[in-house]
This record gives sequence, C-alpha cells and structure tokens, in this order.
Amino acid sequence: MGSNLKEDSPETGTTLRKTAQYLMPDRITEHADVNEGYNIYPSFSLGSNKIFNGYSSLTDWIIEQKTVLIDGYAGVFWDQVQEEISGRLSEKGLTVNWIKTSDYIKPAAVIDQLVAPFLGAEESVWGTKCTLTLADLYNVEQLSGAAPDKNTELNIIIGTAAALAGWEAPLLYIDLPKNELQFRMRAGSVNNLGAVELTEHFKMYKRFYFVDWVLLNNHKKAILNDITVMADGQWPDQINWMYRKDLTDGLNRMSRSVIRVRPWFEPGAWGGQWIKDRISKLNQEVINYAWSFELIVPENGLVFESDGNLLEVSFDTLMFANQQQVLGKHAPIFGDEFPVRFDFLDTVEGGNLSIQCHPRLKYIQENFGENITQDETYYILDCEKDATVYLGFQEDIDPAAFKTALENSEAEAKEIDITEYVQVHQAKKHDLFLIPNGTVHSAGKGNLVLEISATPYIFTFKMYDWLRLDLDGKPRPINIGHAFHNLDFSRKGAQVKKELISHPSVIAEGENWQIMHLPTHQDHFYDVHRLEFDTEISRNTADCCHIMMLVEGESISIATQDGTVHHYAYAETFVVPAAADAYTLTNLGKGRAKVILAFLK
Repeated sequence: MGSNLKEDSPETGTTLRKTAQYLMPDRITEHADVNEGYNIYPSFSLGSNKIFNGYSSLTDWIIEQKTVLIDGYAGVFWDQVQEEISGRLSEKGLTVNWIKTSDYIKPAAVIDQLVAPFLGAEESVWGTKCTLTLADLYNVEQLSGAAPDKNTELNIIIGTAAALAGWEAPLLYIDLPKNELQFRMRAGSVNNLGAVELTEHFKMYKRFYFVDWVLLNNHKKAILNDITVMADGQWPDQINWMYRKDLTDGLNRMSRSVIRVRPWFEPGAWGGQWIKDRISKLNQEVINYAWSFELIVPENGLVFESDGNLLEVSFDTLMFANQQQVLGKHAPIFGDEFPVRFDFLDTVEGGNLSIQCHPRLKYIQENFGENITQDETYYILDCEKDATVYLGFQEDIDPAAFKTALENSEAEAKEIDITEYVQVHQAKKHDLFLIPNGTVHSAGKGNLVLEISATPYIFTFKMYDWLRLDLDGKPRPINIGHAFHNLDFSRKGAQVKKELISHPSVIAEGENWQIMHLPTHQDHFYDVHRLEFDTEISRNTADCCHIMMLVEGESISIATQDGTVHHYAYAETFVVPAAADAYTLTNLGKGRAKVILAFLK
C-alpha cells in the first residue's frame, strides 16, 4: 500500500473541494440493482421516517430545544452551518446568542508547540499517534464559563469541541467523511485544528492522521451516548440528520447482519485502467485509478438510508458502540480498532508500484504509535498475461551492495536493474502472495490486486520508485533508511516460493461446493479461505468476523440468521459480523461463484 497516496491525487474541481470524484448525493430515488454491477453508494436501510432532509427541519428541532450544543468533526464548514440556521431563525423573528468554540481555541503558536512532538521530522510523511486530548487545544474553563443569554430566545454553542462546554443541553453532532475532509483540505477550504496558515498537503494530512483524527475520534467516542441528533456535513449547502436513538438501532441491526462501507477511489502515479473500465458509475474523466478504499476503515464511512435520504457516519462509530458484536471473541484483543482491510491496487495498463517494505511490529509501535503493523497479502483478482509481482530477495543478496545501489540511484537519478536483487514472479488470477512485515515487495504492472492486510495503511518504506514523478510532477519520497531498519534479508532464494506464495488446498467439499484454504504466513494474524459454489453454501461465524468479496461470478445474495438478505455484485466487499452467527451465500449468476473470505486466526 502506498504511503503518499494523498500527494498523488490530481486536483480539479470547485474551490470548496479539489477532486475528480463525485460528491455523494444526499438522496437516492431508487436502490441499486445488483444486476447493474458495482454500487459506489451502498446503504443500509432504516425504514421510513428515520432520516430527515434540510436545514429547515433541523432548525425547527433546534427551536424546540431553545439551548443546543452543535459539535462535530474537523473540516465541517461551520460558518455555512451557522448561516443556514441563523437565516431560518431570522425568518421566524427569533433572536439567538451564538457562541463559537473557535473563539476559545488556544493560539496557533501554542497548539503548534503542543502537537510538534507528534509530527516527526519536518519533511517526513510520518509522525506518531498523539497522546493529548481535544480539551488540551481549548481554553476549556473559559468555554465552560460561557453562559446562556437570558435575553435571547435561543442559545447555541457551535463548533468542534462544543460538548466540552458541559452545558445541560441537547447535543447535535455533525460528522464528515474522511475523503471529503481531504478534498476540502486540498482546496484550502479547511485546515488542521487550531492552524492558521495552510501548509503542504502531505503535512496537513500527517497532522490530521497523527493528531486531529486521534483527538476527534476519542472525543466522539466519549460523547457518543450523549448525542441527541447526528447529522452529515458533507454537502456544502445541504444537511441530513437523524436522532441518535435511531442511529443506535441501525448500528445494532447492522452489527448482526451485514456491513458494507462506502468505498472511495484515488488516482496515483502508477495507477491503471481496470477500475475505470469495470466500475462505470465513477467519473471517467480521470487519468487513472490507483486505489479503491474498499475497507480501509479509518477513512471509510457507513451510509444509512430512509425515505431516500442518505446519512453517512464514520466506521468507528460502529466500533465504538458495537465492537463486541462485530469482532466477537477477538474484541478483547483489538477493542474498537477493526484489524483487517481490503483495498484494490490497479496497475492494469499502469506501472509498477515502488520496491518497498513495511515496518516490523516493534518498530511501528515505538516510532509511530500504532498497535499492529502492516502485514499484507496480494490476492490477484485479475491480471494481464504478462503480469508480475516482485517478492523476496535473490539467493545471493548482498545487503550492503543493495543499499549502495539504492542510494546511488536516488542521488544520481540512475536506473538500476532491480531483479539483480529482488525476485520477480509471474502473477496468475487467484494467486495469493504473502507479505509479512519486513518483506521486500512490489506489485508489477498488469495487476488488479486485492490487498488483504492488517489495517495500518500508510507505513510504506519506498526504496526504488523507477525514477518516476507523482501526478503533480514532484519526486516521490524514498525511505531507504527506514527500510533498512526493517528488511528481513532471510526471505530470499528458494524459501520465497515455499513460504511467501500461498499453496491452496481443499479443506471441505460437497456435491456443489468446496472450501479452499489459502494459508497465510505465520506472522499474519488473519487467514484466508475461498468459498466456491454452484448454488449455495452455508457457514457459521463461530464468533468470528468474516470479511468477504465476490472474486469470481456475477452476483450473490447473503441471508443472515436475523432474516435479512443483501445482494452483492462482483468485486464488492462486505463484512459479516461475529454476532450474525450464521449465513447462507446463494449464487445468482451463471457458472461457479468464488468468494474470498478473510478472518482472524
């Protein structure tokens, strides 16, 4: 997984958001038909009268409360929210005392000093997870000392951290998807918490990832049960909202049936054409698609639907409330951190990924503050006939000579024959390549890789990047020093094919089905099966979360024990929580269906 994907994105669009990706509609008129293929806006239906549209209905609710706290995530357009509500209050002749949390945030210089220890070196794309709290960035005593004005008809505290005021008042929380936050960041329409000056995008993303998101997620977790109304702030001039009790009911239902997050997509320096060709509802006016965030839950959201209205909340909302139902017997180990990710790497008619490795467990814990490390696999969902994967060292690898060659290449912009040092393997459809931490690897051109991995996703140490520039024409950072602190040079020679390429076997079968085991490496905390069936197959979760994708076939349905039925098309990712207990997959297409299944060991 590339670490600098945020830098590689083309920047086209409005002044509020810079991206070629469409803004999710706030309403859908009809549900997607599985026969139409991959759905880029999957939603979970709540039934009628659960999600409400527009600032007028939200303002009517606020009027009934008289005193309200409006809290929310970074990146919300707070001035726009206030203007929309204020205008409707004025139309009704009502007076309001607005208190902005932005007036109580500490000076930028003070905050810069507070967060500096967590931002790493100036030019590094990595920091370490922040150990502060959101309250540390605010003058909380002054905020909590702000009193309602008895001479106005309404009193509203608005802005990120509003709940810290401690008022005994209904709490409205406005969430914002991480992709939209980043599109706004690239446009310069939002900034980091407490920051005044805009900086380079990779620095802003680093501060979001290692500081802002950590503080805001912990804050959201702390106040989740105090929220009265949840709203979605991704539309600049529109809003959808719902009562938290109905959100809680939706999360409870979802955690016992099936979960599908809203995926999002990004171009990249090495990106390909498979995603563009196969997912027709995406914007085709882009140079390529390199990534699909199928299930990278620190940045994915969950979309709920009612009466055609859509509302998205971050995936961690589910984990804060329902981690036991989702992870079952593994919840005590991982808590509210969902441990597995699925994503696409598209190099079909594209280029090679960089030659890279990922940090060992102790290294990522000590240097970046993560709990688990970036242990990966490459599942070849599709490929061209000459596709390859770079994996493991040659038998005669000389680490010192390899490092010298890499350093000279970086210093002199000099090409090297990487195959002198790194093995190259032919890639075939349904192959599984194993990439435990410390392993040298790269996806060669011509692949549509389903990356099945532990959740960490930005810690990629590039050693050689084919002398290529990113989509902005800038050199992509090389991280030889980090890499050589983590490379495992024992993964070389004949051992690579034995230990780092999975050797499938049949572990169960019936008249119209079989289960294939695609063993992972001993360092992986997850394993992989492939369910192959002509008609249907039934499974029990055994109190374990199942992460799945249809990797061959047209479409399937899944019926869970609670009686719900969902339909999924080819290449769509879905999750069966541990609490679903049992489920049946039914093949809706012609020919045998094949579903990849990842689960925790």
